[in-house]
Amino acid sequence: MVKVVSVANQKGGVGKTTTAINLAASLAAMKKKVLLVDTDPQGNATTGVGIDKYSLSSGIDQVLLGIVPLEAAILSIDLGGFFLLAANTDLTAAELKLLDSPDRERRLANALSTCAEEFDYIIIDCPPSLNILTLNALVASNSILITMQCEYFALEGLTSLLETIAGIRKAANKRLGIAGILRTMYDPRSSLTSDVSSQLHEHFGEKVLRTVIPRNVRLAEAPSHGRPILYYDRLSKGAQAYMALAGELIRREDIKNHPEKTNLAV
Repeated sequence: MVKVVSVANQKGGVGKTTTAINLAASLAAMKKKVLLVDTDPQGNATTGVGIDKYSLSSGIDQVLLGIVPLEAAILSIDLGGFFLLAANTDLTAAELKLLDSPDRERRLANALSTCAEEFDYIIIDCPPSLNILTLNALVASNSILITMQCEYFALEGLTSLLETIAGIRKAANKRLGIAGILRTMYDPRSSLTSDVSSQLHEHFGEKVLRTVIPRNVRLAEAPSHGRPILYYDRLSKGAQAYMALAGELIRREDIKNHPEKTNLAV
């Protein structure tokens, strides 16, 4: 069964798009069939994998509005071995039209259901706000991967996000779980990082992923070259971290589906 994971946080600049791109590429490198879905009108996940967002013949905006079927809008990303449902600023106009549409929060879920059996993972890059596009992503998802920096303001934002998840679970998607809390731009030399990490473990326990994404220059450079980090510098700490993240998520999913495998490390 396909695993649909939204990478989300209501705060911007916490590594959502970087994580969505590189998690998709890392899962594909592990022989999983992956679809990356860009639901942000900025289209950063689209340009980050080398697609010119200004020359799209079709994208997620047309899929959400029912103009084209999903399979007609999916692009193959050869340098990464996964597939992409792309976005650009046309998605802003589509968002406004969706507000007056029936089943407006289920448009993405309905579209993805037409090809769900073709993929092992669908990774959704969400906008940095709670809007109809983010709502579509969370309604379509099995789980949410929360990216956050180890800062005190991020802790406040996390509490708000968890309240949002609880509300969506109650009103629109009972199956929505938390895939994990991922610490990004991690600096182990910082006492603030250590303090916030300790608080996360204290309050959220096993929801906090073991994998951390370090501050890494090569990781920051890769999007400007339109490449996932694995295909920009596969020996970098950033590439190693995202491969570790993909492995940890796969193991967690395996344990959830097969509780008898409690000896597996997560």
